[in-house]
Amino acid sequence: MSDADADALLVERVKRGDVRAFEMLVVKYQRRVERLIGRMVRDVDLVQDIAQESFIRAYRALPQFRGESAFYTWLYRIAVNTAKKALMDMKRDPLVLESSRSSGEEGEETSRAENELTDGETPEALLASKEIAAAVNAAIAALSEDLRQAITLREIEGLSYEEIAEMMNCPIGTVRSRIFRAREAIATRLRPLLDTRAGERW
Repeated sequence: MSDADADALLVERVKRGDVRAFEMLVVKYQRRVERLIGRMVRDVDLVQDIAQESFIRAYRALPQFRGESAFYTWLYRIAVNTAKKALMDMKRDPLVLESSRSSGEEGEETSRAENELTDGETPEALLASKEIAAAVNAAIAALSEDLRQAITLREIEGLSYEEIAEMMNCPIGTVRSRIFRAREAIATRLRPLLDTRAGERW
């Protein structure tokens, strides 16, 4: 049974009142939804709240879900819209925005990396890899929303061009173009760090 078929069966069970079936969908997609939202919202604390709100909205809207697209495609759109609304609310409330900026953007990964030097990792190598990761994150954050969405779905979520085209509601050619432009922009930022030859892409 394919992933889509398994999801469709769970959706049908939810529509018949089986709350456990929805819990299974949450367990299956929670990490992916949080990763997606984390690319849009930099505050770690807000990511979980927005993910939770996305699942609540999905649960309420599920009776209207017609199954014309895959469940994750539908859930993805709800999560993106919920994150966009949260970002708009943050812009209207500068105090929320300021607290999210100052609440440790470095996040857990940095502190974990600092505390766990594995064999063969010199402080210099670790610093270089952290600089590269920071440059990639900064480059992705600087992209337009369409480019950021496309490259995130391709490189982080590992989706096919067809799946991305369906999620972003645009032709495959547009998806390819957006991913190409996103990679070029990221490569331009990384070139000084990696000292690569012009024309090479990551």
